[in-house]
Amino acid sequence: AIYPDDDDGDGDGDGDGDGDGDGDNLLKYADAAMYHAKEQGGNNYQLYNENLTKQIQKRLNLETRLRHALKRDEFILHYQPIFNIKDQKAIGVEALIRWQDPEFGLVMPDKFIPHAEESGLIVDIGDWVLKQACHQIKEWESQGFENLHLAVNVSSKQFEHDRLFWSVISTLKNSGMHAQQLELEITERMFLNISNTVSESLDKLTDKGVKLSIDDFGTGYSSLSYLKQLPIDTLKIDRSFIMGIPEDQDDAQIASTIITMAHGLGMDVVAEGIETENQLQFLNNLNCRRGQGYYLSKPKSAEEITELLKTKF
Repeated sequence: AIYPDDDDGDGDGDGDGDGDGDGDNLLKYADAAMYHAKEQGGNNYQLYNENLTKQIQKRLNLETRLRHALKRDEFILHYQPIFNIKDQKAIGVEALIRWQDPEFGLVMPDKFIPHAEESGLIVDIGDWVLKQACHQIKEWESQGFENLHLAVNVSSKQFEHDRLFWSVISTLKNSGMHAQQLELEITERMFLNISNTVSESLDKLTDKGVKLSIDDFGTGYSSLSYLKQLPIDTLKIDRSFIMGIPEDQDDAQIASTIITMAHGLGMDVVAEGIETENQLQFLNNLNCRRGQGYYLSKPKSAEEITELLKTKF
């Protein structure tokens, strides 16, 4: 291997001709190029350069900080209420993780969840989210806000080796929350290469009463066959199809079609990203039962949700 800064032709990139460390360097550079190729979607090749090493170091640093964040209890949960569209009463919440980083402040999930999934830390982080959120639901119940539904996003990695099933069962038992109140949100992309293990875990969870919803529906998969093959309870219409309604005829038709299809299959529907009164009224006319979005409520801390429930429950 001859590297860009290798002027002596020995392949070690140091220019001194002795070749020391060539094997270690080669593996290190190959790893950097491989990760970069994966980030570009796979099925391609990438040439090594120094920037790739810097990216690897940045990734490893973030992974270390995430591990420390778990140990130091730096993660917090915010909750976005889910409303009954007809009467605009809160019937549940979606748990949304945030990272209160001591150096950079409040970090949104899109900045660290992809790294957590890549490193495998998402499994432990997902367990933490589930436990915290279920106990919060029970806390609200103790204040009189009963039968609130809880939506929690889960990653495909959490299904490996039945980890998610046992984590859910244990958390429900310890918190005292009813299985029927829990809704696990999974993206369509997860179904591209669904394994028998994942399918069996989904069946076992729904057999226990846990609900299953497809998040960002309509954006990540080209086949609808999984809708009849898997025990799905709810479709969440992606916000990209809500933002243009009712004026945009294409968005309006897509939203209407998804709602009609879901109801025909015996599924519930949640509309994401509701930002105007016109959108809310349009969805209500289509008999879309549940919705969430900034028009109804932004994500809030547990304390703020408690105040909201006092007037919106």
